Amino acid sequence: MIKKVTTTISKLEQMTNYPKELFAIGNLELLKKPSVSIVGSRRPNQYAQQYTHQIANRLSNAGICIVSGGAIGVDTISHIGAGSNNTIMIAGTGLDKRYPAINRKLIEDIENSGLVLSQFEAGVPSNRWNFPIRNEIIVALSDILIVPYADINSGSSRSIKYALDMGKSIYVLPHRIGDSDGTNRLLQDGKAKAIFNIDEFIAQFGNNKRDNINDKFLEFCKTNPTYTEAISKDKIKVFEYELNGKIKIKDGIVSLV
Repeated sequence: MIKKVTTTISKLEQMTNYPKELFAIGNLELLKKPSVSIVGSRRPNQYAQQYTHQIANRLSNAGICIVSGGAIGVDTISHIGAGSNNTIMIAGTGLDKRYPAINRKLIEDIENSGLVLSQFEAGVPSNRWNFPIRNEIIVALSDILIVPYADINSGSSRSIKYALDMGKSIYVLPHRIGDSDGTNRLLQDGKAKAIFNIDEFIAQFGNNKRDNINDKFLEFCKTNPTYTEAISKDKIKVFEYELNGKIKIKDGIVSLV
């Protein structure tokens, strides 16, 4: 159910203009947690995919809430890595819509156990200009901004500008020449710090661990199902667990690592 947020969110007071209205589905208590925003390309390379997931997962396990925008690519990987109960998605549409449609199941999971937030009232479609506007909320809610992969003049550049204007620290992954030119330029200009050692990076956030939860999907994978059977059971977890190295897929068969 869509709720109107009636109390002021102190972190959003950093914005140029505090939103006239805010709407939410989910757990508003997540807004009280320390948080990190992760945004980036819709087409990150395999290296960025792997480490985006690992960073989001490790931060979440350390008690940090992950904030992103629900788009395909870096955003999706960040939400999945965090776990739907410890992530905030900032929508660029009214909350009666689940956009992008390919992420409908993921968005439903976040609605049920995490938080989806929007400054757009029900009925507002996915207008192009909505997304640069919503990016300011993503950045404002965070303590730092991580951009794992971005090209020059990409959509992430607006989030980077917001972070610089708000005095937020920006972290990026180091990339080869020719990859992620946008983040490489940030490093070259001294506007971002590189994450060279994930253990050292995570250590600055503490070591609080979430309670271990009996994982029924991993129990299912012990039976060595076919890839088709695993996808039918939980497509998102197949993607997440393969990326995180918990399962492997060979000759159409899923097995534990």
